[in-house]
Amino acid sequence: MYGTRSGRLRRAAAVTLTAGAMLATGVVSAAPAQAAAPKAPSIAAKGGYLMNNANGATLYGKYADTRLSTGSTTKIMTAKVVLSQPKLNLDAKVTIQKAYSDYVVSKNASQAHLIVGDKVTVRQLLYGLMLPSGCDAAYALADKFGTGSTRAARVKSFIGKMNATAKSLGMKNTHFDSFDGIGNGANYSTPRDLTKLASNALKIPTFRTIVATKKYTAKTVTKTGTVRTMGTWTNTNTLLSSYSGTIGVKTGSGPQAKYCLVFAATRKGRTVVGTVLASTSSTQRATDATRLLDYGFARLG
Repeated sequence: MYGTRSGRLRRAAAVTLTAGAMLATGVVSAAPAQAAAPKAPSIAAKGGYLMNNANGATLYGKYADTRLSTGSTTKIMTAKVVLSQPKLNLDAKVTIQKAYSDYVVSKNASQAHLIVGDKVTVRQLLYGLMLPSGCDAAYALADKFGTGSTRAARVKSFIGKMNATAKSLGMKNTHFDSFDGIGNGANYSTPRDLTKLASNALKIPTFRTIVATKKYTAKTVTKTGTVRTMGTWTNTNTLLSSYSGTIGVKTGSGPQAKYCLVFAATRKGRTVVGTVLASTSSTQRATDATRLLDYGFARLG
């Protein structure tokens, strides 16, 4: 059962020789140490959030559920509501009204410089909304896609659709009281909620194409019937040029909002989406976002 004494000795000698050979060749060694987990970055923004777009897993959070002013990141929801309209015709034309122009002048708001009387397509208005952050384009879209017999009623209806959509997406700490982020004291969201919104909106091909566009030029029909080339709109999201893999999404700013950025990038087949709210400058919000993106991709490997 146990073998002869000489057999046991031969086996013991073989084990000894084998162990010695392994030690001599360095085969036996301590298990390799795992790479240290990346250190969470410091950001200047008051709130920040980053998630893995594939499964919604949180990668980073700083006051992720704190309600803050959103500035023009609100326009992500404006675009989402428009693009979710049944039987949407992106080539339908909208006549630019004086009210839209008067509005941006009175608010000293960012604009797409739409000209009264021009006939602009819904598609062009969406580019004007998301690239130069045109509040005139936002107004035109709200007026077009709201319901009611008056402009005020249509705008109110459109904002109602924005809030209904937020509720349907589980954005529990979000409320809109404007179509463009120039609110009346009750326009707020959180880094987590805006990230959730952006992730959802990025599923819409037209939205994804628009927010990844650096520059856009369009031709419109004037009130006299001639064709006019609009000025080139440049995307305010500088990450599109400075961070490889960036696919969107939207900047925002304002006296209460400070400097905001909702962003997304894809590398090695992995997509991360995030938000920074109330950063200290337009340059710093991009720096904050870059730090979070680097951290997210390092974590995902």
